[in-house]
Amino acid sequence: MGMNPRPADPLILSGPLILFGGPYSNLHALDALLAEARRIGVPSASMISTGDLVAYCADARGVVDRFLETGMRFIRGNCEDQIAAGAADCGCGFAPGGECDRLSADWFAHAMRELDDERRAFLGAAPERLDIVLNGLRIAVVHGAATQQNRFVFASTPARVKAHDLDLLGVDAIFAGHSGLPFSQSIEGRLWHNAGALGMPANEGDPRVWYSLVSADDEPGTLIIEHRTLSYDHAGAAAAMARAGLPDAYARTLVDGLWPNCDSLAAPEAATQGTTIAPARLAFARDVGLRWPADPPRSHDDDDAPARVELAALETLWINTGSLCNLACAACFMESTPRNDALAYMSATDVAGLLDEIACDGLGARMIGFTGGEPFLNRDLPAMLADALARGHDALVLTNAMKPMRRHQAALVKLREKYGVRLALRVSLDHYTRELHELERGPNSFAPTLEGLAWLAREKFALSVAGRLYSGEPETIVRAGYARLFAEQGLALDAQDPGALTLFPEMDAAVGPRRVTRAMLEKSGKSGRDLMCAGARMAIKRKGAHAPAIVACTLLPYEKDFELGATLAGARRPVDLTHAHCAAFCVLGGADCAA
Repeated sequence: MGMNPRPADPLILSGPLILFGGPYSNLHALDALLAEARRIGVPSASMISTGDLVAYCADARGVVDRFLETGMRFIRGNCEDQIAAGAADCGCGFAPGGECDRLSADWFAHAMRELDDERRAFLGAAPERLDIVLNGLRIAVVHGAATQQNRFVFASTPARVKAHDLDLLGVDAIFAGHSGLPFSQSIEGRLWHNAGALGMPANEGDPRVWYSLVSADDEPGTLIIEHRTLSYDHAGAAAAMARAGLPDAYARTLVDGLWPNCDSLAAPEAATQGTTIAPARLAFARDVGLRWPADPPRSHDDDDAPARVELAALETLWINTGSLCNLACAACFMESTPRNDALAYMSATDVAGLLDEIACDGLGARMIGFTGGEPFLNRDLPAMLADALARGHDALVLTNAMKPMRRHQAALVKLREKYGVRLALRVSLDHYTRELHELERGPNSFAPTLEGLAWLAREKFALSVAGRLYSGEPETIVRAGYARLFAEQGLALDAQDPGALTLFPEMDAAVGPRRVTRAMLEKSGKSGRDLMCAGARMAIKRKGAHAPAIVACTLLPYEKDFELGATLAGARRPVDLTHAHCAAFCVLGGADCAA
């Protein structure tokens, strides 16, 4: 659901406010927060919930009645909308068929039984967005994200996705909920803040719940934000769930502080289950950011040697057809743009020489992959494909399926008619929504890519899609989103099949380990044979060079440390995993361009 236009009349506050995420029908926790508010002198009118008043727990009617009685403020979350509409499910955005989705059927039906028409109408009458002005800063209170009420936004969600929402809403800060985990982040001099959930613990192995106290600093334009915990009668809340016949899984969560599953979490958050979250106090000023303790050191062990990967066999040779692209993506893996010609166009003669070397030296290379840039900008691509296929190799082209590809339709159809499924195309579709695909790929890029996909499907090409996990959503939810899109477009692609939908992890060389150590590789449960450089090399041609060069990785065409020489035979030597991408993409991300 899209966010309403900017409210004309923001709520002007001078004193502190209490912000809290979903009470989730947990009356015991809500009453404890009301008692704490009275103790510290915050009136009910300055208590604001980010929505989902009713959900997992037993006392839906009691929670709604407390809001009616006290005048606490709230915005509509997905649960309010679904209950007011008399819908069949909670609209939480869980992956269909997952445990969260199955368990929600029981608690949502219980909440519907608990609430009469008057209370449902009260929930449905709340605003979807509430703007606040506090100490000169304009804050938008939303449930999930600016344009999708039930989209999960976590601390690990990339900053550019959050910045996009801040730009859309035109505010200094966003106070959001839905994800259930507390965090604060400075985003290009603005603020994204989540107070955590009031009705359910934060998956840290402690039954306490979270809220925030937000107040004006003495300095104009500065907020003081305190992430606070709240202890309450969690045993009583769990007992109420048992009496109501609600799922035992969530009743246990109230007691042990651990969620029954991590289906709704992004991978970084799922990995921290059971890790204690520390309460915190911070100051925020526009264009200054957060005054916050320094980030912990990046997790690497300088005393451990880097992991080394031997080339087991050359299974895939990648050809970088050139770094020029028809798009300028926000965060391109290959740094390709319409102006970056650092990697020259590979010629059909260059590729023929590489294929000759494979044949003469018996190197194998079942697959020849073509990447870029946009490979179809290279006029020699059809000839390269024909040569590789005629020699018995399979061919895979990575493309955005836009105009450059469409210019070669006739040649592609001839190759498909002759070689069938040995010619495959993987289309880059970075997100299942136009909004987030175009945040990465640029305006007016979503529809042409879908048109290209549709043409490839009609012509019966071997087809797959490459997406990215940069939205910060859990993989299960991302796959469910692509499944809906494929169904809407009539594409016979199984979004649950990693071969049909490859999802690449987000990479940021400034975050995470700088390299892969032997200890890290062992801890990951992978061996060197599991990694891309154990079975692949890439040929590039630098601008001004007379011949191709061989590099160890498709993601590192510009790194001299990963250049292995001018021949495939010379490129057989081991590769030390000394780049941040080795960790983020291959070891921690588990990705492989040839998967």
